[in-house]
Amino acid sequence: MRTSITTLDPTPRQRIEPDQVQVFLQESDVPGPFAKIALINAEGPTGYTSENGMIQKGKKKAAELGANGLVLNQMQEPSAGSKVAGAIFGVAAQRHGTMIAISFRQAAGLPPDSTKR
Repeated sequence: MRTSITTLDPTPRQRIEPDQVQVFLQESDVPGPFAKIALINAEGPTGYTSENGMIQKGKKKAAELGANGLVLNQMQEPSAGSKVAGAIFGVAAQRHGTMIAISFRQAAGLPPDSTKR
């Protein structure tokens, strides 16, 4: 799986562990204000990648940037036609995902897992 990062906020942040990165389905799910740190793009052959694998890779990249949140922007599965063409021509159809690494403040008194969606 390939990933690329486009930095949106170059402020240096301390790395964290990937399991500390919370995943949100959309920006409105984030509990409070946040800063967008980077766009994370991931892609890989459908036979060797999964949505979960892409999210885990996104969490790892976000953690390296010091972001404690990851908003799932778009996950794209290849069309049936792409899969058939890939099978005929021996080229793997690609799965794509775009995520936004964010930094947000935890609500006071709540454990980190309480805001997971």
